[in-house]
Amino acid sequence: MAGWQMGMDAWVWIGAWALVMVLVVWVLVREPRHARHVDPAQILRDRFARGEIDEAEFRQATAALDAATPPVRPSPRHHLARHPRHGQEARHDRPR
Repeated sequence: MAGWQMGMDAWVWIGAWALVMVLVVWVLVREPRHARHVDPAQILRDRFARGEIDEAEFRQATAALDAATPPVRPSPRHHLARHPRHGQEARHDRPR
C-alpha cells in the first residue's frame, strides 16, 4: 500500500512541475503587449475632424510637425525594390 501512495505523490509532483514549465514557456514565448505607435499627424487630423481645433490651429500644428520631422533617407538597397526582374537585382551602387 505504501508503494502505491508514493507513486501517486510522484505523479502529482510530475504534473505540478509540468504545469510550472508550461506556464514559464508560455510567459517567455507570448507576444509582448507594446503600446501602439500613435502618429501625431493622425491625432491632429482626428482632433480637427471632431472640431476640437480650428483650421488655423490645424495648419500651424501640421507645419510644426513637418518642420520637426527629419526627412526619410532611402536605404542603400532602395534601388533593388524598383528593379523590374525580381531575383536578378543589379548592384549599381558598387564599383566593379
